[in-house]
Order: sequence, then structure tokens, then C-alpha cells
Amino acid sequence: MSAATLTAPATKPGADEGRIGLRANLRHIGALARRNALQIKQDPESMFDALLMPIIFILLFVYVFGGAIAGKGHQQEYVQHLVPGMMAMMGMNIAMAVGSGVNEDFRKGVMDRFRTMPIARSSVLIAKIVVEIGRMLIATTILLAMGFLLGLEIRGSALEFVAAILLSTAFGAALMWIFILLGLSLRTPQAVQGMAMLVLMPLQFGSSIFTPTDNMPGWLQGFTDINPLSQLADAARALINGHGAVAHPTLITLGWAVAITAVTMPLAVRKFRSKT
Repeated sequence: MSAATLTAPATKPGADEGRIGLRANLRHIGALARRNALQIKQDPESMFDALLMPIIFILLFVYVFGGAIAGKGHQQEYVQHLVPGMMAMMGMNIAMAVGSGVNEDFRKGVMDRFRTMPIARSSVLIAKIVVEIGRMLIATTILLAMGFLLGLEIRGSALEFVAAILLSTAFGAALMWIFILLGLSLRTPQAVQGMAMLVLMPLQFGSSIFTPTDNMPGWLQGFTDINPLSQLADAARALINGHGAVAHPTLITLGWAVAITAVTMPLAVRKFRSKT
């Protein structure tokens, strides 16, 4: 980050962010996002999850579980079911890394230096999310490319296809605030990852991402019905396949995204200010 962008006298961590204008906030977010992107350039191994996870997961589920779930010879239809659902999963898995990264930055003292600068506290966290959205889009692109190689067809319109990507991105960005809050609340990156897995596993596998929910036990179907990942997977599936209900799962997904952001973003910013 250039010194000119954020050069100013140090200020107290509790300084009033309202004095910082929108233009200055955007400039700070841009500078911090560039700093985070340069970190990835210096440490390309940090991109392994975004680059390899979509390939491993889609091959694993299509060729190992696809025959058992969809029936032998029906892998093509399973690809049409799986890939839109996995778009929902990409956002959650990428979001998990945000919390660990924030926690690690605090352990290294990076965040303490940022908190002495006259910048909005939220800009530090928003810059993290901006870069992670970029990683999420890369992972989604690789997932879709693999899907096309395995026979995925876009049966809806081009606009619906783009809408599916934007919807999964918006929901993934909302989830990042949960994991940022975990990263600020727990003591170590390992604790963040452990807690994240406790959240991820039931949400991912107790959803319609990998398999239709018709044959699940009644109590589990009740959980999948309220699981936001199921709503997102169903919406993306309907948009890409060109059939099925779109409006209801889309509205439910957007409602979850807005509610998660409205609750966790202020809590994360407050925790960022007060963390010692």
C-alpha cells in the first residue's frame, strides 16, 4: 500500500468514522484491497483452495457418487443438478478462509497498524471481502469450466446464467461477515477453521446441493427447507436449467444475505475496533 494513500497523523482506534467521507472511504478500500491482492501474488499457494477445490469436488461427486445418486448412465443429468448447487458451496468454502486470514493478520500485528490510521474501521474488512469475492469468482469460473467439460448445458438464457453467478456471489459475500466475526472472536486460525467446519458440514450436506431431498427423512427435509444453501442451490439450478421455481428461492436467498450482513457486519466492525 502506498504511503501517500493513507498518510495522516495517527488517531485513536475509537475515532469517529463519520468524519471520513465516502470518497476517502472508497480510496482506502481500494488501497487496502490492492495490498491484499499483492499478498496473494507474493504467496500464490494461498490460491490453491480456489483453483483446486472446484476440480476435486466436481470429479469426486460426479464419478464416485454420481452413479449411486443419479443411477448408472445418468451422470449427465447429475452434472446439471450438481454444478449449480456447487456454486452455492464455493462461496461458503472461500468465506471460511477470510476468518482465518483476519485472525492471522491480528496475530502478526498487521491489523493493529491499520487501527492506528485515520481510516474507517469497516474499510479494512470490506477490502478483505472485495479480494475474497475475486477469489470466489475464480473458483466459480473453474467450477463452471469443469462442468462444461463434463457436459453441463446452459438451458436458460444468458441473463439467467449471469443472475445465478451474481446470486451465489452475493450470498457468499454475506457469509464472509460471519467468518470475519469468528476470526475476530476466536484466538487462533485453527480454532476458526474448526468452528467453520462445524458450521459448514451440516449446512452443505443437509441441503439440496448434492442430491434431491425427496428421499431424505422427514425431519431432515424440514431442515433442508429452511437451509439457505438449499434455497440458493435451487435458485441457481432453476436459472441455469431454465425450469423450476425461481422467484421464491431467489427472494429467500437475498433475504438471508441481507439479514446476515445487517446482523454480522456491525458486530464484526465493533469487534474489530475493540479487539486487543
